[in-house]
Amino acid sequence: MAKTNYQSIDQYHQAFSGESLARMQIIRKIIHEVVPDAEESISYQIPCFKYKGYLIYYCAFPKHISLSHPYSDAFWEHFKADLAGYKTSKSVIQIPTDKPLPEKLIKKIIAFRKKENEEKAKESKK
Repeated sequence: MAKTNYQSIDQYHQAFSGESLARMQIIRKIIHEVVPDAEESISYQIPCFKYKGYLIYYCAFPKHISLSHPYSDAFWEHFKADLAGYKTSKSVIQIPTDKPLPEKLIKKIIAFRKKENEEKAKESKK
C-alpha cells in the first residue's frame, strides 16, 4: 500500500471518485448537520470528526465504507437490531457499496455518539 500523508478530509476525498466519494461526501454532510460544531481532522490517515472528544471516523474501501470508533457497550445494545444486517467488529461498521446508503441510520449513529460525548464531558467536569 502506498504511503499517504493526508492533511485534510478534502485531500483524503481527492484520492477517491465515483460511488465511494459520493458516499463519503454524504456522510460528511450528515455529520455536520447533526453536529454543526464538529471539528474535522485526519487521524490514522482517515477522516476524523471531533466533538467533545473523538466523535467518529470514516474511510472508503473498494466494497464498503467503514464508520469507526471504539463504540461503547451501550452503543452496541442500542443499535443491535439496526446493525443486524451489517458486518461489524468492536470498533467498525461496514456499509456495503452495493446497497443503499442508510442515511437515517447514520444520522441516528452520529446523534447517539454526540450525546455520549456530551455526557462524558459533563461527567469529567464533576
